[in-house]
Order: sequence, then C-alpha cells, then structure tokens
Amino acid sequence: MEVLRGTAQGGARYPSLTCAHPAAQMYERELWEQTGLLPEGHPWLKPVRFEGTRQQHMADYPFFQVRGHSVHEVGVGPIHAGVIEPGHFRFMCLGETVYHLEVQLGYQHRGVEALLLQRPAWTLAPLLESVCGDSAVAYAWGHCAAIEALSGCSVGRSAELSRAVALELERVAIHVATLGGLATDIAFLQGGSTYGRLRTAIINATQRVCGNRFGRGWIRPGRSSVLSDALRQDLVQTLRAFAVDFAEINERMRTAHSVTARLRGVGTVSTQAARDLGLLGVVARASGVALDVRTELPGPVYGAAPLPLVTEPQGDCWARVLLRMREVEQSVAWLLQLLEGGALDGVSPQSVREASSFAAPPELQPEALCVSLTEGTRGPVVQVLETGAGGELRHYKVQDPSLANWYGLALAVRDNAISDFPLCNKSFDLSYCGNDL
Repeated sequence: MEVLRGTAQGGARYPSLTCAHPAAQMYERELWEQTGLLPEGHPWLKPVRFEGTRQQHMADYPFFQVRGHSVHEVGVGPIHAGVIEPGHFRFMCLGETVYHLEVQLGYQHRGVEALLLQRPAWTLAPLLESVCGDSAVAYAWGHCAAIEALSGCSVGRSAELSRAVALELERVAIHVATLGGLATDIAFLQGGSTYGRLRTAIINATQRVCGNRFGRGWIRPGRSSVLSDALRQDLVQTLRAFAVDFAEINERMRTAHSVTARLRGVGTVSTQAARDLGLLGVVARASGVALDVRTELPGPVYGAAPLPLVTEPQGDCWARVLLRMREVEQSVAWLLQLLEGGALDGVSPQSVREASSFAAPPELQPEALCVSLTEGTRGPVVQVLETGAGGELRHYKVQDPSLANWYGLALAVRDNAISDFPLCNKSFDLSYCGNDL
C-alpha cells in the first residue's frame, strides 16, 4: 500500500477523477464540503453531511428529477417510525416501479472529527466507540492500533487475540440482527423471533467479558479484556449452542418458498456496478467482489489463523442473506477453533495487565501519518491520524463503509417495485450515523 500526500490552498481546483473513476464521486464531494477544494468536472457536486454554514440549507438540496407525464415522486423521512435514525429517501416512480432513488443524509451531523482533536489522544477510545454504536469494537480496535503504532508501543499476542474475538462476536451479532430484520420485513416470523433470540445470546456473552453488550470497554490503548479460562469456557458453550440453532433456522429460511420468492432477484447490483461504484464489505462480496481487510491485510492474528474469504455472485437481496449466513458460520467456527485450540492457554489475567499498563501515556511520534483499517461488520473502517511537531493530533479522519455503500443502495432499488425498498434497505443494513459522523 502506498500513501500520497499533497497540499493546496482553500478554494483551489483540481481535475475531478469521478468521470473516469465513478467510485471517487463521494470522496470528492466530501473533500469539497470539508476543505473547499473544487473538483472541476465533477458531474454532480452536492453536500454529503451539510457541515458548517451548509447546515442551514438542507432544504436547498439539488434532488435529481425524472421528467414525464406519469412520473411521480414519493418522499419518505427524514422522520421515521420507531427508533430509526433520520434520513430522507426520495423515489422517482412510474407506477409502482422505481426509476431513481435519492438518499439525503446529514440530519444528525455530530462533528465527530472535530471532537477527536479536542481531547488527549490516549482518552479517545470511548468517543470512537460511539461513532457507530453497533461497530464499537471495529472502531476501537482501529483507533487503538493507530495510537499504539504512533507511540511505538505494542500489545502482546494475547491482547491481539482478545481483540479478534471481540470483533468476530460483533460481526456475528450484527449479521444475525440483519437476518432477523429481513425475516420480520417479509413476515417470516419464525426467523424474526429466532434470530433475535440468538443475537441476544451473543451480545450477552460479550457483556460477560467486558461489561457492555456492544463491546464497549473491551479494547483500550495498550490492553484488552482478559479472556480467563472461565470466560473462554462460557464463550465456547454459548457459541456451540448458538451454532446448532443457527444452522436450523438458516435451513428453514433458505427453504421457505415465501422467503425466496420475496428476496431472489430483488435489489440486484452487478459485479461490474459494484466495482465501478467502489462498494465495500459484505455488500461488495455479495456482488462477487472479493474484498476483505482480514484477507488482504491480515495482521498477526488473521495471518496466523486465516479466515477464508467468501463471496456470492448474484448481487441481490438473497445473495446478501446467504453471505451473512456464511460469514456468521465461518466466524463461529473460527472462534471455536481459537478458543478451544490452546491459543490463549497459559495467559493469566495478572500477566496481561502488567504487560499492557503504562505509568504514563507515551508520546506520539511527531510529524507522522498513520492509516488504520479494520474489517468491521459492514466493511473496512478507515482511520487516518496525523500528528504535529509536538506529537499532538493535527488531523483525525474517520470513514465508515456506509459512506460508499449508500449510493449502491440507490442503484439496487432501480427497476424494482417501491414495496421492495425495505428489503433492499435492510439487506444493505447501512449506518446513518456512520455516514453523518
């Protein structure tokens, strides 16, 4: 991997890459919104999060319009029922068929990146865990790995293994929650209730390790929660019981005609479209694009105990369901192999604490740039840290995979019935707050 850096004055211009490389469109829009750098020739330059003075102009959003005597628009949101986060979806339809979907986010912009520069670097983990609440482990691990690299510190093998266990438990829990949501959306109530119960078993096991069901507090700079013999045995029992029931409900889901009739051929994104748009994570893999940080940049844990990369070729809602099932099965098998294979034997809680505690936080390397990638449930969580002359954080950039994948959802809905949108939306299962930061 090669990282290039450049400098420019605010308001400067550069030739847009989007026409030649469509995957760049969202990143150029974000760069323009945050810095004022203008990508000349960008086909559709408009705000991503409505930062700064643009926050008061969300009503001026330049929606794409489809013209025609029988074309009508359907607006949904930004306020939704229940606890769904705010976002506006505008459908351009001919009859019941969607010809174009526009997704407008930015309603809960929190200014996370600015907040990250207002506190000492070694105290930021709780804030990173709240960037995208259901990906707390992925964000915390990526942040801590970056801080440790910049300070020249390293954690022991047992701490790295503990972090990998937390990350895969998070992946299992969120994938199962998505499967449950899809089952509920199509009124397959047996799946909805069973997946919900199975997710609860996983997040409760996570709570018994670190005190929080979403994994908050499991990972901190220089240390991780200790997996004692009792906790390892507890996780093994939980995962073994989970695997039996998960396999049974998956089989019922896969063979139910009412399920396959609603999901097959719906919301298709071709392999070429996924590549052109730069889709990431589970959405890309369900369209046949073999991308996974755990395989490409495995690090010490996944390098020593590889996790096979799985893909599905169809790119529809059904493919995204099957891929989540397969990834959960792989993660559970991998966790059991790790927990039962002796990788954590001989590690006492006391030895881990002594190896991972600091009398005072080490200083970060000055004038340095660090790029951290962690394969979260939705895809790669990217964090870029830059330090100043005194080792202070000068810049902190966070990127959730949802940023690239929202446009994939808009493409997936095209030529589908508007009633299929909830299925497409849930099969992508993107994060509003991860996009809005």
